[in-house]
Amino acid sequence: MHQIRLGFAALCVACCFCSAATVTAKAQEPARDAPARKAGKSDDLFADVRRKIQREMAESGVPSFAVAVARNGEIIWEEAFGWADLQRRIPATVHTMYSLASVSKPITATGLMVLVEQGKLDLDAPANRYLARDSRMKVWIGDPEEVTLRRLANHTAGLARHVHFYQAEEISLKPSMEESIRRYGNVVTLPGERYRYSNFGYGILDHLIARTSGVTYAEFLRREVFLPLGMTRTSVDIGPGLAEFAAVRYANLDTPIPFYTTDHAGASAVYASVHDLVRFGMFHIGQSGPDQKAILSEESRAAMQVATACMAPVNLADLNLYPGSCYGIGWVIDDDELGKRISHGGGMGGAASKILMLPDEGIVVVAAANKFCRLPWEIERDILSALIPGYAEKSAEHWRKRRETMVKCEKKEYAPVSELLGDWEGFVRTYAGDFPMTLSFKESGDIHAKLGDQLPVLVANARFSNGRLSGSMAGRLDTPDANRREWRPQHHLDLDLKLRGDVLNGAIVAIAGNSLSHWCELRRKAMER
Repeated sequence: MHQIRLGFAALCVACCFCSAATVTAKAQEPARDAPARKAGKSDDLFADVRRKIQREMAESGVPSFAVAVARNGEIIWEEAFGWADLQRRIPATVHTMYSLASVSKPITATGLMVLVEQGKLDLDAPANRYLARDSRMKVWIGDPEEVTLRRLANHTAGLARHVHFYQAEEISLKPSMEESIRRYGNVVTLPGERYRYSNFGYGILDHLIARTSGVTYAEFLRREVFLPLGMTRTSVDIGPGLAEFAAVRYANLDTPIPFYTTDHAGASAVYASVHDLVRFGMFHIGQSGPDQKAILSEESRAAMQVATACMAPVNLADLNLYPGSCYGIGWVIDDDELGKRISHGGGMGGAASKILMLPDEGIVVVAAANKFCRLPWEIERDILSALIPGYAEKSAEHWRKRRETMVKCEKKEYAPVSELLGDWEGFVRTYAGDFPMTLSFKESGDIHAKLGDQLPVLVANARFSNGRLSGSMAGRLDTPDANRREWRPQHHLDLDLKLRGDVLNGAIVAIAGNSLSHWCELRRKAMER
């Protein structure tokens, strides 16, 4: 997360800028092996957006970028800029396949709903029912029956943060999904209690799709989603015969990133062209093309777009004021003065993507780049402002109010509270064994932490709100996965614990190039007299 090579852990990482002016200028040459854009009024309608894209690509060192816009069932603009493969001088086109990162999630959710419609899966059944007996999730707190497929899909099942990538030289170390579930399928909060974005939940869903369908996750999506929707330049990872169409992922203009994989393919592994992705969005707002099959009923598509989880961070000072988004089945949902918006974004090493749908306006906007950057998000308002009269002013006012409200409910600095003062002791449970842990809350406001035989350290950036304790501490968990890469000073442990009477429990997250969560439970020590 701190360097692209070591940091696929962050799904949204800071963009690394470079100033190779000569190379950058060449990288902005438009694609030449396919029509760059739809002919007609869109040329003038999006002229300002086009200039912004080219300027931002040059300033941020983005090798290539592609965008597509549909309205009322017609693609009105699609265009690609720059190079899909800079070293081989292969230009990007609207049919170039980009790594979608987390935009994979609504695609996986669509596959899930196909099986639900076929009667092979039940959204409200416990997920463990569909897993092998020896590789079911461990429900450390709450009722296993409440860990449902729906809650996996809307990030409320109780799983913790999880980002786990295997670089090219590590791929041979990747275990089976059954083993990954044994290691990280830990339900650490009460099912339904909170929203916690979890890539691993979607890894479990792709595993369930394969187990239930009898074919691989990649093959199921190819047969049941991609081909029926006419998405011929879409696959899980880079499918057979498609390598020549895939954009190289870059850390910067002169640093291509070798292929990497993950244990949460359903969250992160899909590649697609913007031409395919905009058609996927058109299907989901009921504006399919004549060559697209109805793989889901209108009722199932609508069910995916129903908000069932508030995405508010749980340790905000006032959750009731939170003005943010909600989550459905694979989709982020906003419904406010700007209208209903269905979307998802994605970002990781060498990838940035976004899909946005306005069903009431009949609009779909998609964008992708082969380097992590903010550009797919930054052009949204410009595109919508070109399509919807008055949108620019309404959007500016909306975001101004939203920022003001967020300030009112932002996280508060930790201050000593009687519920926590004193010493707490317990363990962190990992697949490699348990490690003793203590926390000591001082009246000064300091929090001392000790893990195993490591030296005591202070907890930094502590927050305590709504019964939840968060913070960071120096240290490492002695598991093979958490120590697979060279140790660096920025590697640490994050705390994500809930106070439940005289018990603190939840997750300890090892941040060491990945984010790997483990069950932790601490109990208050009796006061010595």
